[in-house]
Amino acid sequence: MAKLKDIDNKAAEKGSLLVTIWQFVKFIVVSLLAMIVQFVLLNTLQLIPAIKDLYTVDFAWWVFVYPVAVGGLGYFIVSNVANIIAQIVAFFVNKEKTFNSGANVAVALPIYIVFTIALIMFSAWLNPTLKDVFLGFDWCDETLAKNIATMICSALQFFLYFPVDKILFHKKKEEKSEEKTEEKAEA
Repeated sequence: MAKLKDIDNKAAEKGSLLVTIWQFVKFIVVSLLAMIVQFVLLNTLQLIPAIKDLYTVDFAWWVFVYPVAVGGLGYFIVSNVANIIAQIVAFFVNKEKTFNSGANVAVALPIYIVFTIALIMFSAWLNPTLKDVFLGFDWCDETLAKNIATMICSALQFFLYFPVDKILFHKKKEEKSEEKTEEKAEA
């Protein structure tokens, strides 16, 4: 972790553009970690007998339509639980490692949760729609269709989360004033 902090400090010396690029690189790594968590859960939660039984139950509520053909209630539960857990992992790792943020969790977490719920609701609508489209292709079985749909939703979330996290996980004002004091002392 000391090497990561050294790279953070060297990027900070080069300016805010390089800091943002370095944060984006770290954000990619954290997003890959979150994606791994999501895919492992997506493909293992469905093996739980109680959830497996729910794949045969049609689920339609509001804009969410999960007929048995795309996995029913079981797929709704599995895909959303996997997504939620992945986003929880991403929140804490991005806050601490990507943005080195001292942002107040009591303030940042509720905002992140509201944004995440909106994004997950969008993904919960889009995922079975895409899965159904991919199931229409001869070369695509259910597992592949499920994973491709999840990849597309994950990519959309990736590109939406970075700017939100960049704003949400800003450093504390005390840290910024300490840095300015140090810069003045060095000059």
